[in-house]
Amino acid sequence: MAKILTKREKKLMRKAGEVVKRCFDVLAKDVQEGVSTKSLDETANAFIVSNKARPAFLGYKGYPASICVSRNNVVVHGIPSETEMIAAGDIVSIDIGVGCDGYYADAAKTFLVGNAKSDAEKLLTVTENALYRGIEKACAGNHVSDISHEIQTFVESNGYSVVRIFVGHGIGSQIHTKPEIPNFGPPHKGCVLEDGMALAIEPMVNIGGYEVDILEDGWTAVTKDKSLSAHFEHTVIVNGKKAEIVT
Repeated sequence: MAKILTKREKKLMRKAGEVVKRCFDVLAKDVQEGVSTKSLDETANAFIVSNKARPAFLGYKGYPASICVSRNNVVVHGIPSETEMIAAGDIVSIDIGVGCDGYYADAAKTFLVGNAKSDAEKLLTVTENALYRGIEKACAGNHVSDISHEIQTFVESNGYSVVRIFVGHGIGSQIHTKPEIPNFGPPHKGCVLEDGMALAIEPMVNIGGYEVDILEDGWTAVTKDKSLSAHFEHTVIVNGKKAEIVT
């Protein structure tokens, strides 16, 4: 079960969430053709550190970068590289985690680069809408799996699949805590949500099947069928019938 945050802890999570939000505003200008994914990482690192915060992913279980940048059929955990250039027509998912004074926030967005193909545009719309539908279920008295079921039902009703191997999570004084929040499953299962719990809800949605492979670097997860994948995430605090989005 997730910890119930105090007023002070909520304030610190909002502070971390604000850095994440502003970091996305900075990076959004640079997600364009010809920019290396390493350049995005360097910009994010500099911004986070300049705001007296810490990149939560850097060094986490050996991860070598400050953010994750995942293009096209990369689901999550794409490692930024000097030689990987963003191209016109790409979809680019960026995942950012930030620690401020011992508390964390975590979010992800997927961007369209240049003239988008209609299937890519629809994928992003469905995935982002699935996130917000899941957040609507993050209210006191619901079960964790009510979030999961809402996301899966919406995604599959649009003809896409939700990734099974990676899940959302609790968050607070650690970047990943209990409970796990799958993006699939029956409703009314798992712990009951209470006011003050913090959750990172993050649907990962594929145009094709939900199976993924992990590349030799041990991090990069790609769709097994090479289909496009999108990822959206927010950190929220349960607050009655309407969750507070801190990122």
